[in-house]
Amino acid sequence: MDFLFNKNHHFNLANLATFMNIGAGVLAIYFLTHQEFFGAALFAWIAGAFDIIDGKIARKYNLSTEFGIQLDSYADFLSFVIVPVMFIYFAIFEGSDTNLGLIAIVFIHYVISGLRRLIQFNINAEEGEVAKYFTGIPTPLGAILLFSSYLVWLSGYIPADFMLLPIIVIAYLLNSKIKIPHP
Repeated sequence: MDFLFNKNHHFNLANLATFMNIGAGVLAIYFLTHQEFFGAALFAWIAGAFDIIDGKIARKYNLSTEFGIQLDSYADFLSFVIVPVMFIYFAIFEGSDTNLGLIAIVFIHYVISGLRRLIQFNINAEEGEVAKYFTGIPTPLGAILLFSSYLVWLSGYIPADFMLLPIIVIAYLLNSKIKIPHP
C-alpha cells in the first residue's frame, strides 16, 4: 500500500480520487443517456466532491505531479464541461423545436471554451503550487452555473430557446480576465 503515498505512482491516493471523479462523470453520462436526470445530477455532484478531495490530498501528502495535473484536467473536462452540456441538452433540448444547428454551434462553442480554459490552466500550472486566484471562472464553477440555469428553467418561466444564452455567457466567462480567489 506504499504506492498510495508515492508521488511518482500513477495510482497514488490523489490520483485515485481523480479517477473516482472520472468514474462519476462516466456514470453521470450513462444516466443522462437513459433520461435519469436525478442519477446524472447525483453523480455530477459526486464528481465535484472528488475534484475537491483530490487537490486537498495532493497538497496534504505532497503528491502533486505533472501527471496528476494533466489527469485532473481530463477529469474536469469530462465532469464539468461534457456532462453539464449533455445534461442541458437531454433535459431541455432533446425533442424541442429549437434549431438543432444553433444548439450544435452553442454547445460546441462551450466545449471548445472549456477545453481551451483547461489547456491554458495546465500551461500555467506549476507542480505543487496553488495560485492565489483563477483567471476566468474554473470549469467546476461553470458547471454549477449551468446546473443553476437549468434549475431556473425548471420554474417554467423561461423558454427553452432562452437557455442558450447562459451557455454562451458562461463559455465566455471560462476564458475571461475575471479573477476568482482560489479557495
